[in-house]
Amino acid sequence: MSAPLHFGVFEVFAPQVGGTYSWAHPANDAVDFLDRHRWVRMAKVMDRTGYDFLFFADSYGYPMVNGDIAEMSVRAAINFPALDPATIIPILAHETERLGFVVTASTGIDHPVQLARKYATLDHVTGGRIGWNIVTGSSQNAVAALFGHDEMVAHDDRYEMAQEYVELARAFWEDSWDDDALLADAESGVYIHPERLRAVDFDGIHYRSHGHFTVPPSPQRTPVLFQAGTSPKGKALAAATAEGVFIQATTPEFTAKNAADIRRLAAEAGRDPQSIRIIAGLTAVVAETDEAAQALFDEFYAMQSDELVASLYAGNTGINLLDLDPDGTIEQAFERGGPVGQMGTSNIERFREGAGRPAPTVREILDELRGRGTRGFRLIGSAQTVADGIAELAEQTGVDGFMLEPIFGTRDVQAFGEQVLPLLRERGLAADPVGQTLREHISGEAGHTRLG
Repeated sequence: MSAPLHFGVFEVFAPQVGGTYSWAHPANDAVDFLDRHRWVRMAKVMDRTGYDFLFFADSYGYPMVNGDIAEMSVRAAINFPALDPATIIPILAHETERLGFVVTASTGIDHPVQLARKYATLDHVTGGRIGWNIVTGSSQNAVAALFGHDEMVAHDDRYEMAQEYVELARAFWEDSWDDDALLADAESGVYIHPERLRAVDFDGIHYRSHGHFTVPPSPQRTPVLFQAGTSPKGKALAAATAEGVFIQATTPEFTAKNAADIRRLAAEAGRDPQSIRIIAGLTAVVAETDEAAQALFDEFYAMQSDELVASLYAGNTGINLLDLDPDGTIEQAFERGGPVGQMGTSNIERFREGAGRPAPTVREILDELRGRGTRGFRLIGSAQTVADGIAELAEQTGVDGFMLEPIFGTRDVQAFGEQVLPLLRERGLAADPVGQTLREHISGEAGHTRLG
């Protein structure tokens, strides 16, 4: 564990986060997700209380069951609908001073030059407060159908493509302009020194590009690179490229193992393993007393159902738990054959033999995921109780921070920021973000960095 810890908020540009049902609760303002003012309120709270960044997950996909959108997903707004979060970042940046923003984008959708241009623009617009969460996709079965692909790209192939994708994007950001190429001198009439530009010439297995990148160097050049996913290929990609890694935490023991694996792989790749910031997901329900917090959580838990769990899990993994024998294990899905294991790998492997415990039954999986969805650790109680829990989790896992996954939207973000973060600062476990760029917030290093 590095001290101080880093804190972000995990969100989606959608009615609710975490794949659980809560938008209809009166304490949740996420029902207003289409209203930009709702997001401005949340961002201002985060900026004022000292969070490091607001993190947006994103996907073109949605939960599918038996080849079509899950009816429960539509009815209860489980990962459907969703908007493009990159579009709201300029508004939020204008309304805040220091808060960073991390936006997810898949390596399998746009060409690298399109992504590089978008994120370089966002880095300029935000004054260097942007990060890219690198994923190879989610709900790939729905995405493949939407984009007219005959079939999903295999899991390991997606990660091979992602390595090349990031390499090309970084070539645009880092190698195409000298730092002093942009002159903008009215007296001489020279805006750019032509000799200080370089064309990108890239011929890979999956991507090619030849020509000039049109965006001048932004404050960070390369956005802060995050990666989410703990499959073997995902951890390898994180170790090679990421500055921040988001782990969707399960148990402290399994999370500690994943964190140690990522650091080991980073060292093998020639990187300082302590330079990677590993951030775990955390649901924290904070109230004046432990009893009041538990009562609030119980209201949320009562809103959940097996059908909600199954629709989310099917969208993430392609496995419909309700089609399986509840007394058997998830191995049933593999025994039936088909493209199982090509999406949501981390969320499958956690329930198989060898994940630090005996393989649970399907009934036990449904019970475990009820009210949890894709959420990580869970802490419920007063600010003091939650702060104690965070200190213990950080010690047990060796992670560098936590990403709050709110149940009740801005209410949870504000309660944690105003009540828990000050206690953590008193203990030296949290600090106000330093500097102006997101990279400074995360690593303490100004400007841009070259991985290696």
